[in-house]
Amino acid sequence: MIEPPRKKRAAAQKTQVKLFVLDTNVLMHDPTSLFRFEEHDIYLPIMTLEELDGHKLGMSEVSRNARQASRFIEEVVTRAKNRIEDGILLRRHDADPAAGRLFLQTEAIDGQLPANLPIGKADNHIIGVVMFLQKKHTQREIILVSKDINMRIKARALGLEAQDYFNDKVLEDADLLYSGIRDLGADFWDRHGKDMESWKKDSRTFYRVRGPVCHELLLNEFVYQEGDSPLYAVVRETHGSTVVLETIRDFAHARNGVWGINARNREQNFALNLLMNPEIDFVTLLGHAGTGKTLLTLAAGLMQTLETKLYSEIIITRVTVPVGEDIGFLPGTEEEKMTPWMGALEDNLEVLTKTDDSAGEWGRAATRDLVRSRIKIKSLNFMRGRTFLSKYLIIDEAQNLTPKQMKTLITRAGPGTKVVCLGNISQIDTPYLTEGSSGLTYVVDRFKGWAHSGHVTLARGERSRLADQAGEVL
Repeated sequence: MIEPPRKKRAAAQKTQVKLFVLDTNVLMHDPTSLFRFEEHDIYLPIMTLEELDGHKLGMSEVSRNARQASRFIEEVVTRAKNRIEDGILLRRHDADPAAGRLFLQTEAIDGQLPANLPIGKADNHIIGVVMFLQKKHTQREIILVSKDINMRIKARALGLEAQDYFNDKVLEDADLLYSGIRDLGADFWDRHGKDMESWKKDSRTFYRVRGPVCHELLLNEFVYQEGDSPLYAVVRETHGSTVVLETIRDFAHARNGVWGINARNREQNFALNLLMNPEIDFVTLLGHAGTGKTLLTLAAGLMQTLETKLYSEIIITRVTVPVGEDIGFLPGTEEEKMTPWMGALEDNLEVLTKTDDSAGEWGRAATRDLVRSRIKIKSLNFMRGRTFLSKYLIIDEAQNLTPKQMKTLITRAGPGTKVVCLGNISQIDTPYLTEGSSGLTYVVDRFKGWAHSGHVTLARGERSRLADQAGEVL
C-alpha cells in the first residue's frame, strides 16, 4: 500500500523571521530601537506615528527622542527602492546588524476588538492592529513590543504575544550587577600561595599571586579575607592567571580621617580608597539609604578641594524627577531653584561642619561659609556643551538617569576632573526605567575593569539603629 505524500514541514511551521509591532513608548524610550531587532521585521501602526507626532514639541528628553525616531523613519522611507507595502530594508550600511524590513500601516484595519475595549483609545487601536496581523500572517510570529505594562497585560489577556523592550537592559537580574568587592575565601592562600611574591613600596604591601580565581579578578576590584590576620587589598595589575594585589589604606583608623570622617565598615573603607585616589577619575557608589554614599563623597571632595587643592570646586547635580524636566516653577536663580532638591546635601554639610569641636562657634561658621563657597549646585538641563576643568563632580540620584543622559554628563569631564555617581537602583522614579536599564547600572557594567575607574556597593546602613531596623522590617 502506497502512503499518501506528507505535507512539507516548512508549510506547517512558522517562519523564523518574526514581525515585531512597536508601541510608541519604545521609540520614545530608544529611537535607535528600529535597528535593534537584527534579522527580524518591524511593523509600525499609523497610531504609533500619530502619537510620535503628538509628542515632538518641547525640549524634554521624550520630545527629543520622538523627533529623532521620526528622523530615523524618514531616513529609512526616503531611501526605499521598493513599495512600502513590500517592506523597506532597515540596513543602513554593511556594519549595521539590522537585516530585517520596516512595514508601515498603509491600509485601514478593521480590528474586531472585544466589546469592553474602547475603540478610540490609542493602545487598543495598536492591539487591534496586532490581532489583524495575526489573522493575516498565520505563518509568522507576531509580537507586540511595549514598555507599557498594562498594555502588555491586555494583549496577553486577548491571546496575543507581548514583550518588554529588552535591548536597553544591561542585566536581566540586578543581583548579577558587579559589586566591586570579592571575598577571597578561607582557602585562598592554599590555592594561590605557591610561587607568591611580595614586596613593600611607600608603606604599602604588594602580592603577586597566581591561580584559578585570578582570571575572574578585574582592575580596581577590592578583595578581602577575614580571620586572625585579615587582608584588605585592591587589584592593581592583571595578566591572565597572574594578578598584583596592593593593600589599601585603612580609613577606619582615627589618624586617616577624611574631613573628620572615618570609615565605619569594610565597604566604606573601600569607597574612601577610591574617592581619595587621584588616579581614579570615575567612581560609582551603590547602596541603600543610610549607607553613607553622600557623606563619604562630600568629605573626600572637601578634603581634596580645600586641603590638598587637587580640585578647584565641587559641583553637585541631580535629577528633579517629581516636577519633570523644567525647574522654572521655582523662583530664583539656577542654584536657588535646585536648593529644595538638595536636602541630602544640607544634612551632610551640617555633619561635616560640626566635626571640629575645638574651633568654636565662630570657627565653625567661618568653615561653613568657606565650604559653601566651594560647592556649586547645577541643574542637568544646562549641562550640554559644558566642560569642567579640575572639578569634583557629584551626580546624586543617578539611578534616575537614562544611559543617554549619563553619557552626556560624564563626557562633560575635562582634564583633572573626577566624576562620582551615587544612587540606589531599588528606588527608581523615572518612568520606563528599571533596575536593568538604568543609566547607573549601565555605567557600572561598562566601566568595570578600566584602570581609572572603580565601583563599590555599600551594604551596611550606618544612619541609626532605627533606620537600619526600618530598612529590614518595613
